[in-house]
Amino acid sequence: MTQPLYQKIKKDLKAKILAGMMTPGSKLPTEKALSADYHVSRITAKRALTDLEQEGFITRIQGSGSFVNELKQKQPQRILLVLPLEESTELSVAPLSEGVMAVFQAEKIDVFLTNYDFLTERSATAIMAEFDGLLYYPRDEDAHLDLLLSLAAQNFATIILDKKVHDLPFPAVTADNERGGYLATNYLIQLGHKKIGYYFGSKHHPQSTRQRYFGYLRALAEVNIPFHSHLEDTYLNASDLSHYLLQNKVTALVCENDLFALGAIQQLRQQNWQIPTNLAVVGFDDTQAARFFDPALTTILQDFKMIGTTAAQLLLKWLQTGIKPVDKQISVKLIKRSSTKPPKKGAAYEN
Repeated sequence: MTQPLYQKIKKDLKAKILAGMMTPGSKLPTEKALSADYHVSRITAKRALTDLEQEGFITRIQGSGSFVNELKQKQPQRILLVLPLEESTELSVAPLSEGVMAVFQAEKIDVFLTNYDFLTERSATAIMAEFDGLLYYPRDEDAHLDLLLSLAAQNFATIILDKKVHDLPFPAVTADNERGGYLATNYLIQLGHKKIGYYFGSKHHPQSTRQRYFGYLRALAEVNIPFHSHLEDTYLNASDLSHYLLQNKVTALVCENDLFALGAIQQLRQQNWQIPTNLAVVGFDDTQAARFFDPALTTILQDFKMIGTTAAQLLLKWLQTGIKPVDKQISVKLIKRSSTKPPKKGAAYEN
C-alpha cells in the first residue's frame, strides 16, 4: 500500500528532528515550501505539520511559522524479555540475560524475564498495556508469528535475538553463524583433515544451524574439498553415526552446537572411538560444559552476553528516540582446545 504523502512529509521531518538535524527552536519550512518540495497541495503539507504539532514535536505560531520543540526523552518503565528458559543450559541464555539486565538496571528500568508460555497466554493488546518494549528469542522462525505480527502492526518496539525472522519488520541481533561454521571448518582443514563431516543432532534445522552449515560448505569450497555432509544427513544414535564416519573415512566433525558435539562424543565412545585420536570434533557456543568436558571441546565462542547487551542498548535507544535500529551482527571466535588434532598417520580411514 502506498504511503499517504502527508505521512511521508511528517516522517521525514520527524526523522530530522529526532536525529538532531533540526535543533530545538529552529524554524521548519513553510506549508508553501513543503508543498513545492514534495509536489503536493498546501492542505497536504498543513496536515503533516498539524500532526507533528499534536505529537508535541513542533509549535505553530500564527504569522511566524512552525518551530521545533525541546523534546523530552521517553523513559521506558518495563521491558519484557522472553527466553527459552527450559533450555537455558544448552543455549547459554544466562549470559544473554545478564547483558540485558545490566543495561536496563543502570537506567532503573524493570525487566520481566519469562518463557514462551507467557506469550501464549496473552494478546498483543495485553502485552502493549503491560510493557514498553520486547526482547524475544524465538525457538524457530514460525513461533508466535500471529502475536508478533499484531505487535508489528502497532509499531511496538521489539528486537529479535539470535535469528532474523524475515516475515517480521523487527531488527535482529544475531551472532555471525556463517562465519563461525567457516572458522571451525577452516581450522580442521589447516590441521590437515580432508574428510570433514557436519553433524546435525536434530532433523530440524533452524536458521542459525543452516548458516553454520553454509560456512562449513564455503570453507570446503575454497580449497576444493569435494566431500561434505548433506542437510538431510542426520544421525541420532551411535551406531548410525559411527557407520557414516567409517563408510566415508571421516577424520573430523563440525557439530551444530556444543550440546550435540558432546552427545556425539559420548555416543562414539560407546563404539570404541577415541577423541581426538580417531576423530577431531568442533562444537559451537562455548558452553560451560564444553570447557570442563574431557577432552575439553574446541568450539566457536558465541558471545551471548554481548548479544544481550547490544540488543538492550538498541531497544533503549529506540524507545527514547523513536528511531528504529537496524540489524546488528556480533562477531564469533574460534576457541582451540583438546578435542581436535591433526589426522592420525596411517589410520585406515585416512586419505
